[in-house]
Amino acid sequence: MSAIDHYINAIIVRGMAEARDDGSSAVEAHHLLMGIAAHEGTAAHRVLAAAGLGPEAVRRALDREFEHSLSTVGVSPAAYDLPRPTPDPKRSLKLGASARLALDRAFAAATGKRDLRPAHLLMGVLEAEVGTVPRALALAGLDRTELHTRARATLATETW
Repeated sequence: MSAIDHYINAIIVRGMAEARDDGSSAVEAHHLLMGIAAHEGTAAHRVLAAAGLGPEAVRRALDREFEHSLSTVGVSPAAYDLPRPTPDPKRSLKLGASARLALDRAFAAATGKRDLRPAHLLMGVLEAEVGTVPRALALAGLDRTELHTRARATLATETW
């Protein structure tokens, strides 16, 4: 396996762990974002870190998005003592639509698999115009387009 294969596998495995922990039935783009934020040593990680998006900050943004989404239908998580989801280690998780689209966009942004780098995967996640990731970033006061521009800029100067 090439370095990018190992990287993508690591991000998907981390995404599966995140999905399992939050009780999701599939790995979605926001789980991949959590994996990218936690995987140090890449340009994608540095772009997120420079914007203040370490793993904890991404988790806070996603939690805020969840609370905001519930509030739009009149539900306040603070009003209830909701238990944490119980992870099911036996549950087989597949890639959800948003994760598959993020991967498709990452591959499309590269000029072939040999060109594919971690920044492409981050760009694939950030290119979603609707969904959990754009809502979470907006609620955190971050400009998704600016993050995408920063990720793209790393492609010209960084090999990994």
